[in-house]
Amino acid sequence: MPVITVAGTNGKGSVTAHCTAMLRAAGYRVGTFTSPHLRDYRERIRLDDRLVSESELIAAFETIEAARMVPDELSLTFFEYNALAAFLIFGNARLDAWVLEVGLGGRLDAVNLVDATVAVVVNVAFDHQEYLGSTLESIGREKAGIFRRGRAAILGSRDPTPILESVATSVGAPVKQLGRDFDYVRTDGGWRYLSRGRDLPDLPPPALVGDVQFANASTALAALEELEPRLTVSADAVSRALRAVRLVGRFQIVTPAAGGAGWILDVAHNPAAARILADNLRSLPPSGRTLAVCGILADKDAAAIAAELRDCFDAWWLATTDGARGTSAAALAARIEHEITVPVTLAPDIATACAGASAAAKEGDRIVVFGSFHTVGPAVDWLESQQLSVLGC
Repeated sequence: MPVITVAGTNGKGSVTAHCTAMLRAAGYRVGTFTSPHLRDYRERIRLDDRLVSESELIAAFETIEAARMVPDELSLTFFEYNALAAFLIFGNARLDAWVLEVGLGGRLDAVNLVDATVAVVVNVAFDHQEYLGSTLESIGREKAGIFRRGRAAILGSRDPTPILESVATSVGAPVKQLGRDFDYVRTDGGWRYLSRGRDLPDLPPPALVGDVQFANASTALAALEELEPRLTVSADAVSRALRAVRLVGRFQIVTPAAGGAGWILDVAHNPAAARILADNLRSLPPSGRTLAVCGILADKDAAAIAAELRDCFDAWWLATTDGARGTSAAALAARIEHEITVPVTLAPDIATACAGASAAAKEGDRIVVFGSFHTVGPAVDWLESQQLSVLGC
């Protein structure tokens, strides 16, 4: 079974979505495993274009439980249990390919149980240092743990952390790097993909918004080339997939109600992702103000995130985030106060922050919700309660 495994600090969700969309447009049956989920656990396991059913999940859980208890009870983490369920469901579904998104790191991630046909590391940046190490080299080494001998290692950055290629070389994985072995060229109204094996001119821009998506789509194409000739994706299928690909919460623009403000949803939760969000916001200046609805977990570098975005907002609504890793709006405000010089309002939850920003906004303004999956998920709930359509949820 051809398997694509995708790791990276940022961008792995987008590359995964592009891989799945292109394979689906070519007529293949695809199982996609992602994490975390925004609102529904079933978002993590998709069969073609549908969420896994409750009955399929229960059957998988029962199989896991039966195996886990014999001969002696075995402890599994939430993510290990989750990944095993996906593997069981995919194995029973007679699929043409699997696309697996790494949850954390790579070397010790449950997804790495599977020897992938091709392994992708989109990029390396600071996040989860408590688990992956305090340097880019240590983080990169963990992510490079998904590489296998004789299987291509795709690097989706023009300036990758050197340890990635070093590890690939040491294990015998041939390397393909963006800007060296494959690349893209922007054209008027579109772009062109180039590699040693393919030349795809006149491609439409990815439906996912932001300049970084051209690199992400190119990285997906480089990975798909490694599945040939067993699975081939035509230029027409690539074009159709680029127009159709959807991913909730990645610089996702929500159409405003008549006379209302626009909304942008982005799960950016580390400094590198915040930098990309800032670049995307600057590339699409609004006619009015830009307001922030922000919730950041306690274990994230909130000050560095705010520093990347300090010039992007005219006012902030800081919200309390729930769960063991959550933090209060007041604690968040204290962590980022030196990075903000515009008005700040504290809210007890995401819904209240969204309602406050919406009430303050005028036509021509935009409201940007960011900071965590735990922020965007409740925001989607609130937006839908206001009869705003959030495509893909």
